[in-house]
Amino acid sequence: MNCCVIGLQWGDEGKGKVVDILAESHDIVVRYSGGANAGHTVVAGGEKFALHLLPSGSVRPNVGCVIANAVVVDPETLLKEIEGLAQRDISLEGRLFISENAHLVLDYHKAEDRLREESLGKNKIGTTIRGIGPCYADKVGRSYALRMSDLKELGKLKDRLQKVVEYKNKVFAAVYNAEPLSADEIFEKCKLYADKLLGFVTDTTGLLHGAIAEGKSILFEGAQGTLLDLDHGTFPFVTSSNSSSLGMPAGCGVPAKVVDKFLGVAKAYTTRVGGGPFPSEQDNETGQYIRDRGNEYGTTTGRPRRCGWFDAVAASYSVTIGAIDSIALMHLDTLSGLKEIKICRAYDIGGEQTCFFPSNITKLSQAKPVYESVEGWDEEITEVSDFDKLPANARNYIKRIEELTGRPVTMIGVGPKREQTIFR
Repeated sequence: MNCCVIGLQWGDEGKGKVVDILAESHDIVVRYSGGANAGHTVVAGGEKFALHLLPSGSVRPNVGCVIANAVVVDPETLLKEIEGLAQRDISLEGRLFISENAHLVLDYHKAEDRLREESLGKNKIGTTIRGIGPCYADKVGRSYALRMSDLKELGKLKDRLQKVVEYKNKVFAAVYNAEPLSADEIFEKCKLYADKLLGFVTDTTGLLHGAIAEGKSILFEGAQGTLLDLDHGTFPFVTSSNSSSLGMPAGCGVPAKVVDKFLGVAKAYTTRVGGGPFPSEQDNETGQYIRDRGNEYGTTTGRPRRCGWFDAVAASYSVTIGAIDSIALMHLDTLSGLKEIKICRAYDIGGEQTCFFPSNITKLSQAKPVYESVEGWDEEITEVSDFDKLPANARNYIKRIEELTGRPVTMIGVGPKREQTIFR
């Protein structure tokens, strides 16, 4: 079976754990979008792995790992991850494949990201300052874009870098009054990247179609979440790629029809990082309770996440546009101890109720959540491994989410470890 794992909210849903678990029964795991702005956490064998570019299946020694064409690759971050796994005796030799068409995130992208955010002040987007947006902008603009394949011809790359950095320095000086960057220093880094990474670079689209022809099972791993999708999320407070399941075909060159199951991942509550509207946000003691219990601080940035009640309107939207078959509901244990738990079942916009999520930022900013309440539970559930042994109120909460989203919850996370998962 080929499966695609997608976040249903604003990212940070627990996709890393889900992908790691499912990778055991797949031959290849494919990361198809985003960049080092992603933070996927895996806890295995008593160790914690924080991955930003490598597929979450990489901690399993026999699984092939593909970084596909739509991923923007920060070579410095990627090398640190490869070396970090090697220090834990996890080798990627012969099983990591990086698309020759993946674009490079270099120093000037990070500088541009930082300068732009600083200039926006209170109106900033809230990016991770990892250079992701500027790299995707260069990709679309084409003239100043560099890809993994350019590392193969260092002579040509040096000339290209001189022109790109010269242009970037002019823009930085004129717009931000910033100090110039050195093209020679960036080139020296690229020489190191070429030496260390070219052995992994290949035509991953051809590789994947060959694997499909051989009957191998593939797990497609999304980054961020559907509500951060560039075209279908809460623009402009989104990421710079198509982070919904709609981005999968373009992201790796494999048509959606080869996917047997789309699995959506959601928290038992809702979080988001950075700016943008958040109808069910709880900027109060309840939100802090969730933040502390769920350790809601960014894997990539360390920033505290905004926390709120489960938003069934938003989750249902993601289910609908993503053709989601079933849901993995994570962090259920975080809600233990709450006497009352609320679910946003609809929005009130201008006096009219709607159950369809308006990704338009103006309408969403006007949305007032319409809540229903369910009884909470006091029991700690981190050791529960059977659905029927969950507290009755926890089971009822899950069943209500199934009713509101129209999809079955087939996986339930009750802690960060692999074994702290209930399967239905």
